[in-house]
Amino acid sequence: LDVGCGDGGRSMFCAARGCHIIYSDIDPEKVAVTAQKLQGSSAREQRGIVSDTDPLPLEDGTASRVIATEIIEHVDEPSRFLAELVRVGKPGALFLLTVPEAAAERAQVGFAAPQYFQKPNHIHIIDRDEFTRLVTDAGLEVVSHSTHGFFWTLWWMFFWSSGQPQIGPPWTDLLDHWTRTWLALRETPQGPQVKKVLDELLPKCQVMVARKPIPI
Repeated sequence: LDVGCGDGGRSMFCAARGCHIIYSDIDPEKVAVTAQKLQGSSAREQRGIVSDTDPLPLEDGTASRVIATEIIEHVDEPSRFLAELVRVGKPGALFLLTVPEAAAERAQVGFAAPQYFQKPNHIHIIDRDEFTRLVTDAGLEVVSHSTHGFFWTLWWMFFWSSGQPQIGPPWTDLLDHWTRTWLALRETPQGPQVKKVLDELLPKCQVMVARKPIPI
């Protein structure tokens, strides 16, 4: 189950592995785009749903894997949203959940366009402890909780500062130079180590894998 399927990238990843995929989004156009991308894929079965996830039109215990990346910060009631995801997960189901790192979000205050922190965009800034609490209060067990994405924290700050007119090429010199600098750093002998340190210092994203307990 890919909730908030967006452009279909995660669903395509799953399709390449022969999964039975259910993908949903509040935007009918995104569901249609994902359906088109999945045509002729290796997906065992696929189904698209237009839904705001309140509730999902699925039976209890439908999915063995649930993906919701960069969605929780958008919804009015994160706890209600997560409860619905848990409901449709099978006992033992694994959940891949991500939210923006709180420090990276706060760093953009004053730089980002006003609508960035307004509905339907990022209406919650979720600290690491709060993310854990939301997930465990929903009845899930945390398997891992990690961070990554220093590159993107700076990329977005440069995006707001550079006058880039849209998200897409042609990129401004600032964004182009930052990307090339980062790639050059990654190629140095200590590049991977520097990336690891910076990803821990100011990451863009929190990544959590959680499991729905199996009743004893």
